[in-house]
Amino acid sequence: MIVVTGATGNVGRSLVSQLLAEGHPVRGLTRDPDRAALPTGAEAVRADFADPAALAALFVGATGLFINLSAVGEHTPAVLAAAIPAGVRRVVMLSSGAVDDDPDETNPLVAHHVAPERAVMASGAQWTLLRPNGFAVNSFQWAPQIRAGDVVRAPFAGARSAPIHEADIAAVAVRALVDDGHHTAIYRLTGPEAFSNAEQVGIIGAALGRELRYEEIPRAEVKPELFPHVPPGMLDTVLDALAAAAAEEPEVSTAVAEVTGRPALTFAQWASDHAAAFTRPAA
Repeated sequence: MIVVTGATGNVGRSLVSQLLAEGHPVRGLTRDPDRAALPTGAEAVRADFADPAALAALFVGATGLFINLSAVGEHTPAVLAAAIPAGVRRVVMLSSGAVDDDPDETNPLVAHHVAPERAVMASGAQWTLLRPNGFAVNSFQWAPQIRAGDVVRAPFAGARSAPIHEADIAAVAVRALVDDGHHTAIYRLTGPEAFSNAEQVGIIGAALGRELRYEEIPRAEVKPELFPHVPPGMLDTVLDALAAAAAEEPEVSTAVAEVTGRPALTFAQWASDHAAAFTRPAA
């Protein structure tokens, strides 16, 4: 049994599906099992990570655990303290590419990830850390503007990144959870090719059969609503990272292909897979 936290999120749902496809039993942890709509065959279980007394029951019969930090957060040590005695022997954590081998813990985004990483490494389990850079799903921030028209108004048109398909993050997690040889591995994950923000919008337009345009706005005009995936208080940190990305060549990793044995999915594939999210509503 493999326990997946954040099972209804973009990465978690894909991970559940891929594990089931390979024949592995899965227990998906969620706040509301009745609305989780997990793939057939998955066990949906309600989880309240803030209730230490209820944690042990979540891991009965489990040998593997996927920790999505966006779901578990500061409760990571308590989750590990319940999971390891229950029999979990392998832990894979979804962290962030903002963390490197010499983390600057004054950066709030980095600090948010470092303590949970250290808890996983000290847990006594076989562990693997996944550090993806930009998620392709972050492009959903442009969806309201694309559904409304053909112009995306946002900052840093030239900021470049190699956005990764959530299915690739999940595919690497599958291998780390079920195969040997990944203990103490830290995988930096990206898509196979880098594009500017403006180019990404153009690729989404191609998937829609429309010509989209990126209109750069000054940083001072950016509102939090433009970045709904960014945690409160971290918008300036993200904008600083975008400014840096406009001035330097982004990291492009080959880890997806190396771990999974197949090429990483392209951003064009991601745009095609998610075209419905950007499609104008019917009149």
